[in-house]
Amino acid sequence: MENQGQRPLKNLSDALGNMPRRPRSNSNANFPGNLVKWLVLFVFIMVIFSILTSTVFVTIPPGHKGVLFERLGDGVVTDKVYGEGFQVVAPWNTMEMYNVRFTDKLESMDVLSKNGLSITIELSYRYNPSPEEVGFLHKRIGKDYATGIIQPEIRSATREVIGKYLPEELYSTKREAIQDEIFTTTKESLKPKHINLDAVLIRSVVLPPTLKEAIEQKLKEEQIAFQYEFKLDKERKEAEIKIIEAQAKADANKILNASLTDKILQDKGIEATLELSQSPNAKVVIVGGGDAGLPLILGNQ
Repeated sequence: MENQGQRPLKNLSDALGNMPRRPRSNSNANFPGNLVKWLVLFVFIMVIFSILTSTVFVTIPPGHKGVLFERLGDGVVTDKVYGEGFQVVAPWNTMEMYNVRFTDKLESMDVLSKNGLSITIELSYRYNPSPEEVGFLHKRIGKDYATGIIQPEIRSATREVIGKYLPEELYSTKREAIQDEIFTTTKESLKPKHINLDAVLIRSVVLPPTLKEAIEQKLKEEQIAFQYEFKLDKERKEAEIKIIEAQAKADANKILNASLTDKILQDKGIEATLELSQSPNAKVVIVGGGDAGLPLILGNQ
């Protein structure tokens, strides 16, 4: 009985062992390779997206203008300037940006005056590229226009203008005129180059010590002489005023004496007598007792 009970189990085991087995899937073995492929594809897409984002989608910041360069066209576009904000550019083109705000720079140089003396001068100048002409500026000069164009023009104009003046004129009396002349000369030369010059200011002038002392002493003496001349001129005018007043008074007395007659004096005396007689104060009036028949007035009683 036991043998008969075990046999069916054995036959079942044999039956299961004789069943055809399904081949094992190799999907787990291919998983790492597929992951690498997807990662490579993702990185490639991100690189392309980054390139397109930086070249196709361009943002021009405040105070700037954009100039387009067409690789497959005529190069720099000069008849159109791109303003601030978001711009879309073809991936084969490039956008160059120019700061059109005013920029201030300092310049220090040694120049020769009219009499050949060396002077150290420090000046500042303020400029900006013409906003609507940055395309021409980019095509003809480029972004280094400040050092390539403005600086040489400022230096040349400064040397040319200061060479016409003496050191004392630059140090004191003609400084503003020299400054304006440098500005005008430089501005005219920069305008055809699509650059605006807003101002030129002379900040300091350094002269040799001996020359500086001599100029200061001369200016001091001139100031003293000017004060002395001013004082003399004032006294001279006051004397002239007194002479004029005296002459006017003398002329008035001459005219008055010429116009007075005995009849006029008598008439004036009568008028004075009438006024005195109407006064509330007590008095004695003798009519005809004075010179030329004028009333004689005695004191109050």
